Amino acid sequence: MGLIQSVKEEMAIIKERDAAIHSSMEVFLYPSFKVMLRYRVAHKLYLKKHYFLARWVSQRAVRKTGIEIHPGAQIGKGFFIDHGSGVIIGETTIIGDNVTLYQGVTLGGTGKEKGKRHPTLGSNIMIGAGAKVLGSCTIGDNCKIGAGSVVLENVPAGSTVVGVPGRVVKRINPDHPQDELDQIHYPDPVWEAITSLQHSNAEITNQLIDLEQKMRTSERAQKKQSQNAE
Repeated sequence: MGLIQSVKEEMAIIKERDAAIHSSMEVFLYPSFKVMLRYRVAHKLYLKKHYFLARWVSQRAVRKTGIEIHPGAQIGKGFFIDHGSGVIIGETTIIGDNVTLYQGVTLGGTGKEKGKRHPTLGSNIMIGAGAKVLGSCTIGDNCKIGAGSVVLENVPAGSTVVGVPGRVVKRINPDHPQDELDQIHYPDPVWEAITSLQHSNAEITNQLIDLEQKMRTSERAQKKQSQNAE
């Protein structure tokens, strides 16, 4: 792919994904646009084993954008980083097509692995602000990771993950995955757990009240029988 075609594709992705953009010229100011052009160059250098030059290009991009993408990472088409400050993508990360990351996302390692030590992401994935996906786990297609979540294990396709550590709280309809990829309709497992405990507590309380009333009724009946017997 030539440089002009790469620029056109990156511009189209940003204009499609970011509702805040008002003109094509604004694209040239976007950190995602700048870092992806430099990543493509750095990645080619990395594949040719020009490791120092590849890191030099990528580190210059870090200073300009606040986004660190290791030149060894493999990134598919339609990749977009919204805002982008603080995003980190490790060397052995593999990213599929049409993936969106928000600010503060880390696709990193655990510090204990060798070889493939960073995540593998499928296609059509959205990762919310501040989320961390660590280690050589695999995130299936059509998944979304809630903001602030920490994912350490494999996630099946079509899942919504929230929490620390991340837990699957919802599975989407595979026939209409695009209807589910948003950032506002996340289930809240903590609130659901609290609500369940409240319901259970209310049921137990009502049962104790009923039992206490039955015991009092029984005691009054026994007392009355005792008095009649006398």
